[in-house]
Amino acid sequence: MAAFRLSSVPAELEWRRDPVQWAAEDGGGLSISAGEKTDLFTDPKDGAKTDAAPAALFTPPDALFTLSARVRVEFRSTYDAGVLHVRTTEDAWAKLCFEYSPQGEPMVVSVVNHGVSDDCNSVLVRGDTVYLRVAQSKTATAFHYSRDGARWSFVRYFSLGPLKGLRVGFSSQSPTGKGCRAVFTDIRYRPGFPADLRNGE
Repeated sequence: MAAFRLSSVPAELEWRRDPVQWAAEDGGGLSISAGEKTDLFTDPKDGAKTDAAPAALFTPPDALFTLSARVRVEFRSTYDAGVLHVRTTEDAWAKLCFEYSPQGEPMVVSVVNHGVSDDCNSVLVRGDTVYLRVAQSKTATAFHYSRDGARWSFVRYFSLGPLKGLRVGFSSQSPTGKGCRAVFTDIRYRPGFPADLRNGE
């Protein structure tokens, strides 16, 4: 698929994996529909790799930045998710997910991949909508979530290693289901990195 632009994003987005369907939403938003058996995960048990989730990624123009979005997911099956995605190489990437748990509860989940995936469940969220944020410095990445887009809660802080070739963006997945649609609105890209990752700002 061809590269495209959103008014809310400061660079062209390119599809790393093609979605079943996508659309630009009003105000610079984006919807992504993933097909069945779409996921991004490398099992630490045996190294089995799945790399089929559609992702629209861009190269950020700043070394320090935050990217946030209001994420609404049409949950139907276990592990359906809307995702903020960070990637440097094929084996160095991370994703912050609003995901449907095996217990049928929406929750914030993070995965950091260095060859294999480190998967961590975070917090349950009522409803089908949450705000997610990636904060990127020259050496490290932070994940946050928010219920209102104003007060941010800390999820994870980590390094992907050398950041040459860094790309960031949006994804959807449906590992066990027949497909999943995620809608990203109120997308905000801002230069700079939070002074304090744990004070809610």
